Amino acid sequence: MNKRISFFFATLLVAMGLTVAGFPSSPQAAEPIKIGFFAPLSGFAAQTGKDMLTGLKFYLKEQGGKVAGRDVVLISEDTEAKPAVALTKVRKLVEKDGVHILMGGLMASTGYALQPYVDGKKIPTLYPVMAPDDITQRKRAKWIVRTGWSSSQPSHPFGEYAYKELGLRKIVTLGFDYAFGWEVIGGFQKTFEEAGGKIIQKIWVPVGNRDYAPFLPQVSKDADAVFALLFGAGALQFVKQFEEYGLKDKMKLLGGGTTTDEHVLPSMGDEAIGIMTTLHYSAAIDTAVNKKFTKPYREFAGKSASYYSEALYTGGRWAIEAMKSINGKVEDRDALLAALQKQTLSDVPRGPLKISSYGNPIQNVYIRKVEKVGGELQNSVIKVYPNVTQFWKYDPKEFLKQPVYARDFPPLKP
Repeated sequence: MNKRISFFFATLLVAMGLTVAGFPSSPQAAEPIKIGFFAPLSGFAAQTGKDMLTGLKFYLKEQGGKVAGRDVVLISEDTEAKPAVALTKVRKLVEKDGVHILMGGLMASTGYALQPYVDGKKIPTLYPVMAPDDITQRKRAKWIVRTGWSSSQPSHPFGEYAYKELGLRKIVTLGFDYAFGWEVIGGFQKTFEEAGGKIIQKIWVPVGNRDYAPFLPQVSKDADAVFALLFGAGALQFVKQFEEYGLKDKMKLLGGGTTTDEHVLPSMGDEAIGIMTTLHYSAAIDTAVNKKFTKPYREFAGKSASYYSEALYTGGRWAIEAMKSINGKVEDRDALLAALQKQTLSDVPRGPLKISSYGNPIQNVYIRKVEKVGGELQNSVIKVYPNVTQFWKYDPKEFLKQPVYARDFPPLKP
């Protein structure tokens, strides 16, 4: 057979999808794996979204940007912290860009809004940050895997801690008026009141609010503490005004973890010292694994790691490890979803992480206190609750008989 004929047959075999040895070729092997990222990159919550994106980029850079010989391409979209915009951007990622997996999101309301679309399109999706309780409780999503948390999860141990270990008896809550605020505060109220305390007042503020002058004078003088659930510029301004209105000297300030998260903590002053919060992460966690993350992350990002950056760093690893386990065959959506659901990670910055049968993480919850160390503010860990589930000490079946935490549930007691 001359060279021209040999070349002809070799070309024919390739055109038929066969190698010279007679085995199928893999034309998709060179095609990139597409990750669709969505988060607020503009507006009042822009810093949280930017921290998320930086955390994901940092992980992808660490692992070399490849899975099973395939390049990994990251396509990002700005949701503006608006559920309707998020849905539009996610549709674009799925239907135009053809991403193989979705990950990101900030607002709990966005998390609820996206569920019908995600389940309808059968697109594997990670929620590393969005924490709406019912996604893994009464309205469980099939195609969503949560690597972050449920909103009320860290609040359950903190409510009990506030009564039993801080000795607080009467608390006023103040939070953003939407699902995330309702659920974080609801979880705290439930366990604080069951321990013997009382929430004497609930103050709700518009999402993204930056001026608390209309609200701080409403705080009851009978309160031992205020429990605040805020984030972004709203958290920064609240902490300043809490001191300016003279409340810091009269009562304790507690909060959900986002209130003093590292996305805003470096911009706070001494007015933040002493604030106690709860979350499943702190940049000050004193473990070798966390230090291995925080030091190079600071060099990469030029700032301290936040909960949001750790969430996408860990979420990125969760996704990549799942892809590796199926040899990068992400076009098989059922296989990818199963791989995402089966993952466990014991060596991530926040501590051991696994998924319960309800699809929500089981992980450590940290009680934190803002302290100044080495000239910088940090969320020092003062207590660790290991292996906390979204149901805390409650029987899941009994817990799910109650409504999801809402604006008026639990109600204020007379």
